[in-house]
Amino acid sequence: MKFGGTSVADLERIRRVARLVAAEKAAGHDVAVVVSAMAGRTNELVAWTDGAGAAAPGLPASDDEYDVVVASGEQVSAGLLAMTLRNIGVASRSWLAWQIPVITDEAHGKARIEEVKPEKLEICLADGVIPVVAGFQGVDRHGRLATLGRGAGDLSAVAVSAALRADRCDIYTDVDGVYTTDPRIEERARRIPKISYEEMLEMASLGARVLQSRSVELAMAQRVPLRVLSSFVEPGATVGAGTIVCDEEEIVEKRIVSGVAYSRDEAKISLFGLPDHPGVASEIFGSLASANVNVDMIVQSHSLQAGAANMEFTVGKRDAGRSVEIVESLKDKLGFDGVALDDNVAKVSVIGVGMRSNTGVAQTMFRALADKGVNIQVISTSEIKISVLIDAAYTELAVRALHAAYGLDKA
Repeated sequence: MKFGGTSVADLERIRRVARLVAAEKAAGHDVAVVVSAMAGRTNELVAWTDGAGAAAPGLPASDDEYDVVVASGEQVSAGLLAMTLRNIGVASRSWLAWQIPVITDEAHGKARIEEVKPEKLEICLADGVIPVVAGFQGVDRHGRLATLGRGAGDLSAVAVSAALRADRCDIYTDVDGVYTTDPRIEERARRIPKISYEEMLEMASLGARVLQSRSVELAMAQRVPLRVLSSFVEPGATVGAGTIVCDEEEIVEKRIVSGVAYSRDEAKISLFGLPDHPGVASEIFGSLASANVNVDMIVQSHSLQAGAANMEFTVGKRDAGRSVEIVESLKDKLGFDGVALDDNVAKVSVIGVGMRSNTGVAQTMFRALADKGVNIQVISTSEIKISVLIDAAYTELAVRALHAAYGLDKA
């Protein structure tokens, strides 16, 4: 059972979580728990680290000390929940990453889990004690604390579930499952009872914030069944609730399109007059990759100028300025004409495993957007998704139009 920041936001909510955990234990299940920091706490801790850096100009950045500070929020949550469980008569104890241990690489601030050693947790469970694990953190091979990246409490939960060979990993959050789209935009959005790992991975990476994409990736690789459900339910009321994330083969009725996702965290970079010969794209994207810039949608077209091409690609808004600087530094070497940045764009995507065996999915998307006067700037596809880049002002209109076009508002 994993509880996010809103689920443990204050002592009253922690008491509610304790009742949910106790109910699962009373039902005869062995239970391990992973917790995030209280809602807003990590932001506060990050701000403190920023202030410490500003107070000491000229000193090198120290990512490992950043991790020590920001990981403390989960320590507080784990300790408070374990105390609360004990107070209602349920044996429990907290576990920090170094105590288990959860072994990571040395990429502080965005570390990857290499191994979770389950032996101590297994002994804890065998003794009838519920382990409450601090999420979001691990320890590198040198014994230094390392955090896994923002929102990585889900990743911790999946990793612990896989190590313990759990029957299921329940992710408790402030929504009661995965929806066909954002209910704040489309009031007719529907909860999806079952969704495949691949669909959920695409939705998570394309803007749906219910699950972190790395957690879905690990669950798919380790075949850990996930369930997303609300922590604001009464104990014992979770039967049949939420959304199950599972293998595609376990879903009897597959929709052509399962959901519509969107992301406003997009910036489009356009390059004009690129020399049209081998090696140019490699030089550009190799330089961006070396700077740890993640590039998403890419399109290249011929220029009116003979022997030249134009190229557009997208990056996250946070990386936009740095990406333009990197590309402009290559201008003299590559000999292109100019660079333009547009951060007033959004990416809207339709996702569904049914696309593999059905035609006309793209036509439906393009017609629905055209009927609403939405212009498409860039298109990218995979086997189970189609994404388009549009003007950010049309995001909500596009989401609602596509949700209706694929019949997602119908039971």
